[in-house]
Amino acid sequence: MKMKLLIAIVDNEVTDDIIEAAREAGATGATIISSAHGEGLKVEKTFFGLDLSGQRDVVLFLVVAERARRILEAVEKGGRLLEDRNMGLALQIDIEDAVGLRGQLAAMADEIKDEV
Repeated sequence: MKMKLLIAIVDNEVTDDIIEAAREAGATGATIISSAHGEGLKVEKTFFGLDLSGQRDVVLFLVVAERARRILEAVEKGGRLLEDRNMGLALQIDIEDAVGLRGQLAAMADEIKDEV
């Protein structure tokens, strides 16, 4: 089964929204890495050494390739990523192989049997 890894780096205020949207689009789960810190084109302002930028979460979705684009679009809408440049970004990467999914793969194959 071909898989994709969707990675969303988003403002933590939209994390729950993108997970809900992804589930509605066919994602079966997510892994959240909280409190990520990064820097864009412009250095964020600080106040007496305290970072004023919002907290970011990295949300990982391992999904069946046939559903990846639909889920990615749902993440974009759920997180309002095109409306506000500060909300974050999302991307997808091809996965060559994965282990530890024995129970989940059977359920995923059953869910998409009518789509392929």
